[in-house]
Amino acid sequence: MVDSSLVERARELHGHICPFVVLGLRASEIAMKRLGIEKAGEAETVGEEILAIVECNNCFADGVQVATGCTLGNNSLIYLDLGKNAVTLVKRGNWRGIRVYVDFDRLRSLYFSEDALKLFEKVVVKREGTREDQERLGKLWTEIGLSLASAPEDLFKVEEVRVAEIERAPIFESVRCEGCGELAMATRVREVDGKRLCLGCVGECEAVVGRGIVSSFKVPLSRGGRP
Repeated sequence: MVDSSLVERARELHGHICPFVVLGLRASEIAMKRLGIEKAGEAETVGEEILAIVECNNCFADGVQVATGCTLGNNSLIYLDLGKNAVTLVKRGNWRGIRVYVDFDRLRSLYFSEDALKLFEKVVVKREGTREDQERLGKLWTEIGLSLASAPEDLFKVEEVRVAEIERAPIFESVRCEGCGELAMATRVREVDGKRLCLGCVGECEAVVGRGIVSSFKVPLSRGGRP
C-alpha cells in the first residue's frame, strides 16, 4: 500500500491527486519491492545506478518520479514513447528489470464510477466543463486516486524483463550561438549559411508535448521583444 505521505508528495509535484499519478506510485512500489531496492538516493542518482523506464508522458510518469527518485533532470528516467501506462525498474550491472503495466480495463469497473468517467470526458477530453464540473471531478478523482493506493498487486501485469544496456548521460561541450549569443549543447547547434546557430534560432527541434515526442516541432518562443 502506498504511504499517505508519498501521495502528498505526489500531489505537490503533480498539482493534484488523480488515479494515474497514484497508480504510478503503486506500480513503482511493486517494482521496487520485487527488485529489493528503495528510492534512489544521492549515490544512485549521481551515478544513474537505478533507472526507471516509463512508456508514457502522463500523470503516471509523475508518480513514478516521486516514488523512485528517478527523474528527467537526474538522467535516471528514460522515456519510451509507447503510449502505455507502464514502468520498468532496472539496476545497472545485471540489467534484470521488473516491468509493471496498468490495464485500465481491469480497473474501470472496480474503481471508476460512470459519473466520474462522464465528467472526465466532459471536463478533460472535451474541455467543456463548468467550474462546478471541475470541482466535482477533482473530488471524485481524488477519492478514486486514494482508493488505488491499496490496489492489490494481482490487478497489475508484473513481469521480469531483460534490459539492453543503456548509456550513462554523456557530457557535451557548449557552443555559443552566433544568432542569439547564448550557449547551447554542441549537439544542438547547426551550421546555417556559415553561422553556428542553436536550434532556437533555427526555429525547429524535437519536443515532448501532450501527444508524445514530436520531431520538427516549431519553437513557439518569440524573442527580442517581437510579439
